[in-house]
Amino acid sequence: MRMRHLTRLAVMAAMALLPAVSAVAQKKAPPSTFGQVVGNAVLCVDHLDNKAFYAYLLTAFGPAYKHEGGAYWFRTDATLWGAPVTDVIVSDDTSALVFMGVVADTTPEKLEPAIRAASGMAFSKADNSAFPVRTSVPGSKIVYFRSKAKVYCARYKPLPKHTR
Repeated sequence: MRMRHLTRLAVMAAMALLPAVSAVAQKKAPPSTFGQVVGNAVLCVDHLDNKAFYAYLLTAFGPAYKHEGGAYWFRTDATLWGAPVTDVIVSDDTSALVFMGVVADTTPEKLEPAIRAASGMAFSKADNSAFPVRTSVPGSKIVYFRSKAKVYCARYKPLPKHTR
């Protein structure tokens, strides 16, 4: 009788862990195109199409884990420019801007030279404050996001075809 009770407890404990195991099992490795597709987008060297990027991220990483601030947020286990990327952000259609960004688990001071070494792209500081915005000629920006670095590209949306 006692053995049956312990077995039942073990089964219940295992079932309680299933959602956590399932969530871990669903994590996908980034596609081989991640660096080129996402890296070029956030550096503003590629066309920004939020619907196409949303579809790419949905296929690569599954559903967004949150939708706030006019953006869909996707968790990743990817790297860009040698830095771990924790989140990829793509705009929804509520803003006058279309944008794409990444949150890297490093500081802007460390990420900027890594981007320059990998892509040749230089950034200039907007001012001499403690947390200056760094901007590239194509328009990408590196900013602080809490203690991490966020790199993003934002452009005004083109007018719909019927209004041109």
